[in-house]
Amino acid sequence: MDRGLTLSREETVSMQSLQVVPKDNPGDQPSTGWSPRTVLLLQWVVGTILVFMLGTWLVWLSLYLQRHFAEEDIRLACKHLMPESADRCFDTVIIQRGGARR
Repeated sequence: MDRGLTLSREETVSMQSLQVVPKDNPGDQPSTGWSPRTVLLLQWVVGTILVFMLGTWLVWLSLYLQRHFAEEDIRLACKHLMPESADRCFDTVIIQRGGARR
């Protein structure tokens, strides 16, 4: 266990509690069964699915907000032009634009 090192008596006394730990070889590690290529492919697939889901949600949110603001504008215009029958005016305009009746 000398390994070509010469130590003085003081160094030997101060290093008595130290042990030599052999280096681990990467081949000695237990493998998980996943190759690095498989892990990379799996990360890409999961990332692609998450980006697709986020993009879909953002498109849905933008369409919802656009429809909400358009309906609010129509409702205000109907109240301004026909205050006595604003609901009927709103339904008529929505149907004419291709929307569903409430």
